[in-house]
Amino acid sequence: MSLQIVELNKIEQPMKYLIIALLWSGYCALHSYLISVGFTNALAKLLKKYYAFYRLFYNLISLVLIIPLLKYTNQIDSAIIISYGLPLTIVRYFLIAASILIFLWAFFIDYDSLFFFGIRQIINQNRTKSTESSEGLKKKGLLGIVRHPMYFALIIYLWCQTFTLAGIVVNIVLTIYIFVGTWLEEKKLVMELGETYRKYQEEVPMIIPFTKRRSL
Repeated sequence: MSLQIVELNKIEQPMKYLIIALLWSGYCALHSYLISVGFTNALAKLLKKYYAFYRLFYNLISLVLIIPLLKYTNQIDSAIIISYGLPLTIVRYFLIAASILIFLWAFFIDYDSLFFFGIRQIINQNRTKSTESSEGLKKKGLLGIVRHPMYFALIIYLWCQTFTLAGIVVNIVLTIYIFVGTWLEEKKLVMELGETYRKYQEEVPMIIPFTKRRSL
């Protein structure tokens, strides 16, 4: 077999995997809430012009919280239960390389990376134009194939890095979060862009490429 799943005689302390799932679910819930429409609108009214710094703060908080979570997950379970043989190893490395390329291409070319980091908002904080508004809906490049290419790449990368039971648990939680978070993000985009984005939804698949037929 190219893919070997190591049998465990006994999974010790099964509660620890539940704890991992709950911790990651809590992180995802907090991550989503801090960028939700209701919370950010209330914060924008409270902070006024200083709200321009919130995106940068949000990214820093997300990074600070995920580092100990990753360390805890790695410490609690390091036993490899999935190993890859030669044919699948080549496929795995190819998919990892492709996912990284797709992610970087989308991040630096199809999206505004300065906006993602929160730098664009700080630069534009004294301008009359809202920093939350977009320059227009982009449909070229990867965005013409899938609406969220970075999330698609992330799912591929996650499941190509699965070796432990804890990794499987975390990846299940993160994959569910990606789809739920994307759905919430889509609702926000529909509110901001209206019919333009609804038409885009009909033409281009959300996360999985080539799952929609383009209308002739």
